[in-house]
Amino acid sequence: MLNDQEIVRRESLQELINLGINPYPAPLYDVNAFANTIKHEFTDEPLNFQEVCLAGRLMSRRGQGKAIFAELKDSSGRIQIYFKRDDFGEQAELIFDHLVAKHLDLGDYIGIKGETFRTKMGEITIRVKEVTLLSKSLKPLPVVKKDAEGHIFDAFSDPELRARQRYVDLTVNENVKDTFLKRSKMIKTIRDFLDNHGALEVDTPVLQNIPGGAAARPFITHHNALDIPMYLRIANELYLKRLIVGGFDFVYEFSRNFRNEGIDRTHNPEFTVLEFYVAYKDYLWMMNFTEEMLEKVAIAIHGTTELTVGDHTISFKAPFKE
Repeated sequence: MLNDQEIVRRESLQELINLGINPYPAPLYDVNAFANTIKHEFTDEPLNFQEVCLAGRLMSRRGQGKAIFAELKDSSGRIQIYFKRDDFGEQAELIFDHLVAKHLDLGDYIGIKGETFRTKMGEITIRVKEVTLLSKSLKPLPVVKKDAEGHIFDAFSDPELRARQRYVDLTVNENVKDTFLKRSKMIKTIRDFLDNHGALEVDTPVLQNIPGGAAARPFITHHNALDIPMYLRIANELYLKRLIVGGFDFVYEFSRNFRNEGIDRTHNPEFTVLEFYVAYKDYLWMMNFTEEMLEKVAIAIHGTTELTVGDHTISFKAPFKE
């Protein structure tokens, strides 16, 4: 059952098609700049960011008549954009009156080309000379409001909705993307650290005929060609140990594991684990090695070894207290 907004958006979609505007074009749209780069590097020099091309989602709009201000969000952040009817020349009726003023909805993906300037209020803005609808959004986004002092209203904050609709969470809650970026940087730092110490990254089987390496209930599936039951791995431990037996001195894997057990906000049936095994060392070496690795990760992500979690300050400076 469609709600009122979804019905209106589908009607708008059809009107765009009738006007000859493709709401889902396939050709390359070659961007040459990003919102945060422009905001951080723009100067008032005449040739600075005067031919920019960006793509992203329309997140807000205000104004009417022959001038409309809006906010574009790309992969790097948000930036204000400005549409003026006179800038579209002979296409003003089609592009401004119909597309921009009437049929662009919040959440639509658009591409813009234009020049950067600073408004009288000092906000860096792109004056749009060309606009292309890249993808029409048929479902409305939650409208999260923020006042001049930064207070947020109507936040998309329900824990279950955020978990089930992570794509919406990423779109409307700015801090969520930072978690993804930090996780990626953490994995890269660990991988570089292990590689620099002579470890070999390997890829071991996910489907196993005997799940082993931990005491957990596996997910069961069936191999049709061999007509045997198979199990999603609950751990990669045994295969890594076999590689040590086979002659490798130092191996590691970022392993996707599966455990058919309880689930809550801190326990997922599928999760990623890092395991590494090394020959001819002892637990003291392993402790020192892990402490050094965690110190490197903390510095790479936060620029410091001192982190505040709640009311506590945690030091990742090696060596740790034993």
